[in-house]
Amino acid sequence: MTLLASIHRMKAVGYQTPSPIDAPDSLVDITLPEPEPSARDLLVEIKAVSVNPVDAKVRASARPADGQQYKVLGYDAAGIVRSIGPDVTLFQPGDEVFYAGSIARPGTNAELHLVDERIVARKPATLSFAAAAALPLTSITAWELLFDRFSIPRASSPVTSPHRTAAARLHPAPTSPSAAKSSSILILGGAGGVGSILIQLARQLTDLTVIATASRPETRQWCSQLGAHHVIDHAQPLKPQLDAIGIPQVETIACLTATAQHYPGVVDVLAPQGKIGVIDDPPTLDAKPLKRKAASLHWEFMFTRPVFETPDMIAQHHLLTDVARLVDGGILRTTHTASLGTINAANLTTAHRLIESGKAHGKIVLEGF
Repeated sequence: MTLLASIHRMKAVGYQTPSPIDAPDSLVDITLPEPEPSARDLLVEIKAVSVNPVDAKVRASARPADGQQYKVLGYDAAGIVRSIGPDVTLFQPGDEVFYAGSIARPGTNAELHLVDERIVARKPATLSFAAAAALPLTSITAWELLFDRFSIPRASSPVTSPHRTAAARLHPAPTSPSAAKSSSILILGGAGGVGSILIQLARQLTDLTVIATASRPETRQWCSQLGAHHVIDHAQPLKPQLDAIGIPQVETIACLTATAQHYPGVVDVLAPQGKIGVIDDPPTLDAKPLKRKAASLHWEFMFTRPVFETPDMIAQHHLLTDVARLVDGGILRTTHTASLGTINAANLTTAHRLIESGKAHGKIVLEGF
C-alpha cells in the first residue's frame, strides 16, 4: 500500500475561487485528508452545521490560504469529540459539543473539524444536533454585544416569570447602583439570526425595554414570540414609530443589518450618551455625528477572540456553557427555523442563496453527510 493510499480522507465542501453563488463552482463536493489534533485542539465529528451571512461574505471574497487547494467554509457546528490534543483539559472523546469556530482556520463543512477547546462548550442536552448548531455564532455575537460591548447590567428586580427567575439564579444581579431599569434597546433586524438571540437575552436577562424591527407579518410575529416588547418597521422612518410607542429616544441601538441605510435615522433617535453597536459591513461609518450627543460606537466581531487568541479567549467557552444551561432550563429557545438536508454542495448553495436574499429568519441548518 502506498503512503498516499493509506491517508484517511473525509468528505467536505469547498471552493477554489471566490465567486457569486450562481457560478457553477461556487461550492463543490471534495475530499480532503483527515486532520490531526494538536495542542488544545479537539477533533470533532460534525453532525450538523448552520449557515450565516459570514459564510456568504467569505465565499464571495476570500481565496484559499497559501498552500491549500480549497477553502472550506462553515463556522457554526454541533458534533461529537472524536479525539483530543495533548494539552486539552476541558473535554474527552465522546463529548457532544457545539461552537462557532474561527475564520482563521478551515471550516466546519467537513466530516471532521479541528477547533480550539477554549471556544467550545457541551451541547445543550435538550437539543438535537441540528437545533444546537443554529445557536453558537449568533449567541456569542449577541452576548458579547449586550454584555461586553454595551456593558448592560443583568436583571436587578424580582420577577414572577419562572423563566426570568431561573435566569436570575444563573446570572445574579450586579451590586452596582448604575443599573437603569427604564433603559431601552432597539434591535435593527430583529428576525435575523443574531437579532433572534439578542431579543431573548435582552428580555430574559436584563431590565431593558426591548424594541425590535421587522418588515413582514411573519417576521414581526417571530420577534414578538421571542419576547420583544414592541416591534416596529425598519422600512419606515424610525422616529415617528418610536414616538407612537412613547419611547422617542433609545439608550442602546444594535445595528445588525443595513447599517449604512439606517445610520442617519439611528443617530436621530439615539439618546444623549447612548451607545450604538454594529456587526455588519457598511462601506464607511462616520462617527462625527455622534459627537454632539457624546455617544459611543462599538464594533462587535465574535471571531476577534479566537483569531487573536486573546487572553480572555476562554470567555466564549464560558458564555456558550451559560447559553446551554439557559436552553436546558427553558429560558432560551433555539432559532433553528429551516432544515435543508444533508451537508453537500447543492444544499449549501441553496442555503447561501437564501441568506443572500435577505428574507431568511432564524437559522438555516444542514445535518449529516
